[in-house]
Amino acid sequence: MNLPLHQQIARAGSRRQFLAGAGLGLGAMAMQALGGAAPKAPAGPLAVRPPTGRPRAKSVIYLHMSGAPPSLDLFDWKPELKRLHMQPCPDSFLNGKRFAFIKGVPKMLGSPYAFRQAGQAGAWFSEMVPNMARIADEITVVRSMSTDQFNHAPAELFLFTGAPRFGNASMGSWITYGIGSENQDLPGFVVLLSGGTDPTGGKALWGSGFLPSVYQGVQCRSSGDPILYSSDPAGLGREARRRTLDTLRSLNRREAATFGDPETLTRIEQYELAYRMQVTVPDTFDLKREPEHVRALYGAKPGEASFANNCLLARRLVERGVRYIQLFDWGWDIHGTSPGDDLMNAFPKKCRDVDQACAALILDLKQRGMLDDTLVIWGGEFGRTPMNEARGGSTFLGRDHHPGCFTMWMAGGGIRAGGVYGATDEFGYGIVENPVSVRDLQATVLHLMGLDPYRMHFSYQGLNQRLIGPTDEGRVVKGILA
Repeated sequence: MNLPLHQQIARAGSRRQFLAGAGLGLGAMAMQALGGAAPKAPAGPLAVRPPTGRPRAKSVIYLHMSGAPPSLDLFDWKPELKRLHMQPCPDSFLNGKRFAFIKGVPKMLGSPYAFRQAGQAGAWFSEMVPNMARIADEITVVRSMSTDQFNHAPAELFLFTGAPRFGNASMGSWITYGIGSENQDLPGFVVLLSGGTDPTGGKALWGSGFLPSVYQGVQCRSSGDPILYSSDPAGLGREARRRTLDTLRSLNRREAATFGDPETLTRIEQYELAYRMQVTVPDTFDLKREPEHVRALYGAKPGEASFANNCLLARRLVERGVRYIQLFDWGWDIHGTSPGDDLMNAFPKKCRDVDQACAALILDLKQRGMLDDTLVIWGGEFGRTPMNEARGGSTFLGRDHHPGCFTMWMAGGGIRAGGVYGATDEFGYGIVENPVSVRDLQATVLHLMGLDPYRMHFSYQGLNQRLIGPTDEGRVVKGILA
């Protein structure tokens, strides 16, 4: 039978495929019904949509230290661990436990750095992060984080997509899918990298997974062209580019009407966004437009691919209505196999890379009146052991992976200022007070953005997919809320 191509495709489709596609339309009708009166049609998929709850934050800046920084050398001071420095590890720490690299009976490792208390809550800070200590009254330090993954890529995937494997939608994608973005000329979800390479989990950490691809993160650069290949080719002017896009839009609309593939509509939106970004991105990413005293506050230097530049760019993006900005800083995998990844050489350098800029971001947001509705999160994907790794007999100091407990801090956007939440035991090996899981963190972030972490879902492969996973184990951590 010689049928037209679109009829052949229609005949080949199964009932399951039809219902899966129809679910998008039915879901949109249901969302509209839940919101009461029918809202005016948005200008595009990234247009602002009303949240399902009462939002405390309008934007998120997530500062991820890829490789898992050692909390015991930053925020979790343990005098008893210092007293037992280089003594054999107790059997109770080892029985029934597995580690990524530790073999045999390791020795305990007290922090080689001095600590002091700061702020009204008396939070402990290492001498390696003096600037973070100065913002102690603006942040809440959460010492009782835990995860169930002990290798980098699965742990980062679990943290940002809700599953330790590839294919799920990232946190930034969920948020822009749920409430859109306030600037239609910039991506709703921007990713900035430093440290010389991608995070271990790769680009899946900002992928859209099963959500429409318009919600995936857009990777930008703080030096050179912010977005590769965004400039018009030589000899192609603005008017010619507009005519080209108009023709492509006409063709894509015909294809969408014929086949009903939502990704075709996404393609149209991405072409249009890219066209608008050619005007807005160069201005947004030009750090020379910032006063010298502001660049000095961050330690930012235009033209460099640095964490400091990325923090300043994050503030500029939030100012312009970008919903979710994700910073990944690679190089925190402090195993102690060489001077390139040890506590005495590599670790201080990484602290210098981020300490000033993190504090500057909080102070800058506050003095501009933006901290109250910008949620800032700092942390890694898991913790590090209180034992020295000594892989292969190495004499350099370092710590192995430890999912049992680690520290993060949060500020602004509905977070209680100047707090300490949770506690670990005297060795920093286990949680003894107010545990917070990765699922809890995800639920809390969505809640602060005005999204219901339990009801917000996307139907895919016969399941109502959610950031917090299939069960309701994730809880909103009310103890850290303002």
